[in-house]
Amino acid sequence: MNAIVALCHFCELHGPRTLFCTEVLHSPLPQGAGSGDISGQNEQAEEEEGGIQMSSRIRSHSPAEGASADSSSPGPKKSDMCEASGCRSLAGGHPGYVSHDKETSIKYVSHQHPNHPQLFSIVRQACVRSLSCEVCPGREGPIFFGDEQHGFVFSHTFFIKDSLARGFQRWYSIITIMMDRIYLINSWPFLLGKIRGIIDELQGKALKVFEAEQYGCPQRAQRMNTAFTPFLHQRNGNAARSLTSLTNDENLWACLHTSFAWLLKACGSRLTEKLLEGAPTEDTLVQMEKLADLKEESEGWDGSEEEEKPSSQPDVVEGQELSKCPPETSLMPDCNSWNVAHRRLSVFRSLRHMRQVLGASAFRMLAWHVLMGNQVIWKARDVDLVQSAFDVLRTMLPIGCVRIIPYSDQYEEAYRCNFLGLSPHVQIPPHILSSEFAVLVEVRAATRSSLYPTLFDDEQSLNKYEFVVTSGSPVAADRVGPTILNKIEAALTNQNLSVDVVDQCLVCLKEEWMNKVKVLFKFTKVDSRPKEDTQKLLSILGAAEEDNVKLLKFWMTGLSKTYKSHLMSTVRSPTSSESRN
Repeated sequence: MNAIVALCHFCELHGPRTLFCTEVLHSPLPQGAGSGDISGQNEQAEEEEGGIQMSSRIRSHSPAEGASADSSSPGPKKSDMCEASGCRSLAGGHPGYVSHDKETSIKYVSHQHPNHPQLFSIVRQACVRSLSCEVCPGREGPIFFGDEQHGFVFSHTFFIKDSLARGFQRWYSIITIMMDRIYLINSWPFLLGKIRGIIDELQGKALKVFEAEQYGCPQRAQRMNTAFTPFLHQRNGNAARSLTSLTNDENLWACLHTSFAWLLKACGSRLTEKLLEGAPTEDTLVQMEKLADLKEESEGWDGSEEEEKPSSQPDVVEGQELSKCPPETSLMPDCNSWNVAHRRLSVFRSLRHMRQVLGASAFRMLAWHVLMGNQVIWKARDVDLVQSAFDVLRTMLPIGCVRIIPYSDQYEEAYRCNFLGLSPHVQIPPHILSSEFAVLVEVRAATRSSLYPTLFDDEQSLNKYEFVVTSGSPVAADRVGPTILNKIEAALTNQNLSVDVVDQCLVCLKEEWMNKVKVLFKFTKVDSRPKEDTQKLLSILGAAEEDNVKLLKFWMTGLSKTYKSHLMSTVRSPTSSESRN
C-alpha cells in the first residue's frame, strides 16, 4: 500500500512534531542507504509477520552522506528539539530501520522524518492538522481529513500518561497518509482496529510507569504545595521526556517499526483491484451484496448469539460456503486444512462426471428439478460426497437462487433450502416423497454384483456407492424440458469440449437466461403489463413453453437487490410515467 504511517506528538514548547514514520519504497534504496549493516551492530531478531521478513536492518551511511544530511535535511533544526528528547525518537546518529518484503521486493523504511522534501511537507502538515484543528469530540479517537493536493489522512489521537506533564498526560496521534481517498475510506475498519491495538499497548505500558511514579513520589500534592511557582520553572526540563521513558521500553521504536510495516503490508493485501470488462453480471452483484452483508455481521458479531441459537437449526448457505464460527474467522481459513478438505470434497469432479456416474436419465431428472427450483434432497452417510454433489449442481443456477443446508439431522422445509443433505436415518414426510416439487437421491452401499473396476484413483470412492434417484413427478424421457437443460446436456455429451470449456458454456447460458429474466421482471413486476402482452413477450424470448416459464419465474428470485431497486426507482419516476401517458 502506497502510504505513510507516522506517530506524532504535541510538544508543550514546540507544538506538533513528527516522532516516527514508516514509508514504502518500491525502488532501490538511495546510494549508501541499506548497502550493508554496520559492523558490530546486532541485527534485530528476524520474525515472520504478515508475510514480511521483519529483519529491521539498520541502515549504514557514508560520512559524506551524514554530513549532507545535517546541512540539507528537511527535518526541523536541532534548536527546535527538546533537550530531553521529547521531540525526538531516534538518536542523532541512528540511521533508522529497514524491513524487506522478499515476496514483492518492497522495503519498509522507518525514521523520524521522510527524507524526501515533498513527503516531509505532506507529513508535517498532516501532523499539525491532526493535533490542532482536525480533532474529534473529546480529543481522543479517529477522524478523516485531507484533500487531493496534500493527500488524505486517517488520524487517531490519544493521550499517554506522564506524571511530570501538565494535566498528567501528553497528546499523541497515529496518522496514515495516502493519495487514494476511496482506498483509505474502505480501509477505515481495518486501520481503526489495528491502530487501536497499538495505542492500547502504548497506553498500558505508560500507565504502569505512571502509577509506579505516583506511588513513589505523588506529583499532585507536590504541585499544590508550590502552586504559586511558575509551572515551567518547576519542570527543570524533565517533563519533556521521550516516549521510551514514558513506557519504559528501550525497544519501542523497533517494535513500532515492526507494527507499522506489518500494517502497511496487511492493509495493502486485503483489498485488490479486479478489472471488469463490461457491466457486472448478476452473480457478481449478488456476491458483492452477500459480502457486504457478511461484513456487517462480522462487525456486529457477538459470541453469545451462537449460544442462544438452537443447536437443531442448521445454517443456511446462500450462494457461498459458510461455517458456524464467527464470520471474521471463516474468512481467513487455514490453507493446509482447506487443501485437505478440498481433496476430500472432490468426489464429483464436474457435471459431466456426475452424469456418467448417475446415468443419463437419472441425471436429466435431477438437473430438471434443480433448474425448476424444486428441493433436491441427498441422503448419505458420507458428508463429503453430499457436499461435492451440491458444489457441482449449484453451477447450473445463479448464485442468488442457491440456498444450501449441507447436512442436517432433521428434514428442513423447501422454503429454507433448495439443496438439503440428510443422514440416512432421517425420516422424510410422506407428502414430500410423493411431491412433484422434490427429488430424492439416496446413496446406498453397492452390492457385490454392482461393483466394477475403476480406471482412475478418484473413482474408487464412488465404486462402493449406488445412487437411486426418485421423485413424485419423474421427468419423462420424451419431455422437451427447459431449453437450457437441453443445451447443457448437449455440451456435456460433446466429448470435444473440455471440462473448462463446458464451465464457460454454463456461464454464458446462465447469463443469457438471466437477461431474459430481467426483461420479464421489468415487463411484469415494474410495468404491470397484461397477461396477453406477457405471452407475446415470452414468444419473442423463445421461452413460451411451460418449463421455460417456470424456470424464468424461479430465476427471478435470484435477481440482485441492486438491479431491482434500480428499476423501481427509475421506471416509476414521474418523468417515465408522463412519457407512458
